[in-house]
Amino acid sequence: MTPFDAYAQHLTRRSFLGRTAAGLGSLALGSLLDPRLFAATGADRWGGVVQPLHHAAKIKRVIYLYQAGGPSHLETFDYKPALAKMHGQPMPESFTKGQQIAQLQGRELKCHGPQFEFQRFGQSGQEICSLFPQIGSVADDVCIIRSMYTEQINHDPAHTFMNTGSIIAGRPSMGSWLLYGLGADTEDLPGFIVLMSSGKGGQMQPIAARQWHSGFLPSRFQGVKFQSQGDPVLYIKNPAGVTARDQEEIVDVVNQLNRRQHDALHDPEIQTRINQYEMAFRMQTSVPGLMDLSQESTRVLESYGAQPGDGSFASNCLLARRLAERGVRFIQLYHRDWDHHDDVAHVKYKAEEVDRPTAALIRDLKERGMWDETLVVWGGEFGRTPMAQGKGRDHHIKGFSIMLAGGAVRGGLTYGATDDLGYAAVDKPTSVHDLHATMLHLFGVNHERLTYRYQGRQFRLTDVHGRVLKDILT
Repeated sequence: MTPFDAYAQHLTRRSFLGRTAAGLGSLALGSLLDPRLFAATGADRWGGVVQPLHHAAKIKRVIYLYQAGGPSHLETFDYKPALAKMHGQPMPESFTKGQQIAQLQGRELKCHGPQFEFQRFGQSGQEICSLFPQIGSVADDVCIIRSMYTEQINHDPAHTFMNTGSIIAGRPSMGSWLLYGLGADTEDLPGFIVLMSSGKGGQMQPIAARQWHSGFLPSRFQGVKFQSQGDPVLYIKNPAGVTARDQEEIVDVVNQLNRRQHDALHDPEIQTRINQYEMAFRMQTSVPGLMDLSQESTRVLESYGAQPGDGSFASNCLLARRLAERGVRFIQLYHRDWDHHDDVAHVKYKAEEVDRPTAALIRDLKERGMWDETLVVWGGEFGRTPMAQGKGRDHHIKGFSIMLAGGAVRGGLTYGATDDLGYAAVDKPTSVHDLHATMLHLFGVNHERLTYRYQGRQFRLTDVHGRVLKDILT
């Protein structure tokens, strides 16, 4: 009698799963006899709904260096000498009257000049804060958008809007839309992976898992969070006392039960469950070597400032390159502590953490021939006010900066501008929807045509908005 027959005679599917719930997660992730036993079949592997592409793709992957907390554009990429001259003086009411302000509402508003000098870098002469000399050294490779604006003034809804294009929880994230549209480009790893790091010098805001969730899309498209320290995935190691044969038989039974249920109900979540068991197995062999930074040369480790196993932004940048080499389509790194209400001068600590590895990643991608097919995005959910909050700056949505890099983006370009005091985007205002539309465009996807029907209407990442920023593209 086969293992499946034995189980099927005595257990319903529900009771089987209930009795074994405590152990199946680890068992499914244990090492099995042969990876080929659970290789994704042609029928099971998702190839995306955009077939063929709407137009020629320029990139294969995104590495999103998400600076969570709201980096101050006035201490990174947007120097305002007029604001420096007005330091300590009342903020002109013409800028702020009737405008949405977070914690400064009802308070006396005074100008708060840039806290650090700016320098011109590269042949392009891009103005970048002197705290970021390494990013400055690759100034001719990056595009700085100084005219971003957003709709949400508090962290959590602003994260949600930046990641999903909506303030409504339950919408799919950027990476999920990409996997739904294009499928994954690897069989051994998830197509959408998230890494997290933190440092010092700012308030640490929580990051909810819905920022990389699939929303109303099938859950097979959601992002997978890897741990930056310790085991990258829980239960990735073999449980004690469980043999490869035991694991093979149990996973085979589970998948047979799931396939039988799927044949009866045609529920996409059942197929997702099957795929997860199979992916878990393949990750058993692919992940440990992937996450072992000790395999990198001393030169590479030093260029990033990475220490294997330290969970830092530097190590995560190096891991991002390794994930990109393995075919992961969307890689998102969250680096927290950018919330500087108390003292914006603490940006210097964040610069120490992110300047070197950001530049190293750009150089590394170029050296390894991955530059032309990669889009690097650097930025947060909003900016900071040109008005003082003590020594700090409050949340700000009217104007802020992000940085883009990669072969499909015009390097050495400063796009758009805020007003003289850095309050509002006035030249080429750029919305979150515009960023999303441009990202999809580079993948060969028309953002207006990538849709999913839910609750009686067609949804898309850009909702009813968005324009492609063609002026910044090569």
